[in-house]
Amino acid sequence: MATSATTDPTRLMIDEQLVGRGIRDQRVLDAIAAVPRNAFVPAEIRSRAFDDCALPIGYGQTISQPYMVALMTEALNTKATDRVLEIGTGSGYQAAVLSKLVAEVFTVERVKPLLDGAFETFGKLNLKNIHLKHADGSIGWGDQGPFDRIVVTAAAPDVPAMLVDQLKEGGIIVVPTGTRDRQQLMKFTKQKGVLTPTALCDCRFVPLLGEAGWTA
Repeated sequence: MATSATTDPTRLMIDEQLVGRGIRDQRVLDAIAAVPRNAFVPAEIRSRAFDDCALPIGYGQTISQPYMVALMTEALNTKATDRVLEIGTGSGYQAAVLSKLVAEVFTVERVKPLLDGAFETFGKLNLKNIHLKHADGSIGWGDQGPFDRIVVTAAAPDVPAMLVDQLKEGGIIVVPTGTRDRQQLMKFTKQKGVLTPTALCDCRFVPLLGEAGWTA
């Protein structure tokens, strides 16, 4: 007897948008399956939570497209013992996915209401290994570094030097760089203090605002 196709929106999102586009790391796919994306989307557009696009979350910010979250997470190549710094908490979705993969996530957000909302959602989901800070993310979280991995979820003109300083030797930073309107998603591996680049894809993120980013 034929089996009907799944109607679970998370499973459909993973099969069609992630696996269908080449995401292969099973740990990443399992982490995304374990985090309810709709919990991080504003109530008024929650019906669109699994759409194949970024969605507005207020204050000029977005929750990234599911594929972009998966691609950035896969590029980090995390280990279970890692301490990861995220720049740009936003809705909290990326941090929540990372929390399923690593020992600790440190996430920085400049928009206090977004940080407060993410903190509340983390509590509801019983995510206890995420640390939050209200600050200029472009300068990182120096007193908690160095970090095994860093992910920047906003577009920078270049890789902020202070983030490079906070990345361990052999560590990886994933960051979109370019102009305010068009960027490339880049993966850099730190070897002997020097960043080795790998281009991942063209992309478009909201700008990274702050001392080492764009001015408002």
